[in-house]
Amino acid sequence: MNDATVGARAAQMPTNPEGGFPAQQQDLPGRTRDMDPVPDHGEQTYRGSDRLKGLRALITGGDSGIGRAVAIAFAREGADVALSYLPEEQHDAEETASWVRETAQTVVLCPGDLTDRDTCRDVVENAADGLGGIDVLVNNAGVQWARDEGLEDLSPERIDRVLKTNLYALLWLTQAALPHLHEGASIINVSSIQAYQPSTSLLDYAATKAGINNFTVNLAAELGPKGIRVNAVAPGPIWTPLQPATQDEEKIEAFGADTPLGRAGQPAECASAFVFLAAPSEASYVSGTVVGVTGGKPVF
Repeated sequence: MNDATVGARAAQMPTNPEGGFPAQQQDLPGRTRDMDPVPDHGEQTYRGSDRLKGLRALITGGDSGIGRAVAIAFAREGADVALSYLPEEQHDAEETASWVRETAQTVVLCPGDLTDRDTCRDVVENAADGLGGIDVLVNNAGVQWARDEGLEDLSPERIDRVLKTNLYALLWLTQAALPHLHEGASIINVSSIQAYQPSTSLLDYAATKAGINNFTVNLAAELGPKGIRVNAVAPGPIWTPLQPATQDEEKIEAFGADTPLGRAGQPAECASAFVFLAAPSEASYVSGTVVGVTGGKPVF
């Protein structure tokens, strides 16, 4: 990374002396353009070197945040990508697609609510048709609510939405994708620091992330004989639209300050972990593991 790249990324880092961001809130699912500051997804900083040349990837939650950063990085590494996202996130998805098209890679847009099993199947089939197959599945879509505290505040609707988005959809998408995956393919799930250091206000969300860790290890054992690798990335506090859309303003002002590095991460700072795990030549013997991108918080 050269000085210009470091400078561009540093310009996006928080300026709040407490390590957080200006107080702000949005409604779910949140919009990138309304964030202050707008996150760094690697638009001006990520430089590719054909590490994923010829691969085809389906990225859920690919419209914004970590999903957008992964899409940009994958495309600049030579991969074609399909983006799954909620229909109301179309604007963010179109912006992500424009960055992919700048690389001359193929991008396929697959809107739909993944809490529905048939939609999960349709998303996979549309991605496979549009890309000519699938080599990498990135199960990134997720949802949380952090404005209520205590088990008594968890409504059936909230529990249903969190579990279906974070766990059911992951299972359904993976089931649908398996017929398209071949030897050398990989699945990358998105866990969280919450699987290791759960917050009481994220009880349901943290439980799903711990489940994703278990799912990752178990599926790696099942698919290993087929030559398919399964891993996960566990981000720490990352500045994405999900944060102002699900957290109180005072939490936004201190967001990320409790990490050893003293700040939240940018989506672009997660992308290289996904590239490494997807790269057949670099991670050919890496399966059943969780890579932490947490600003120093322990992942064990």
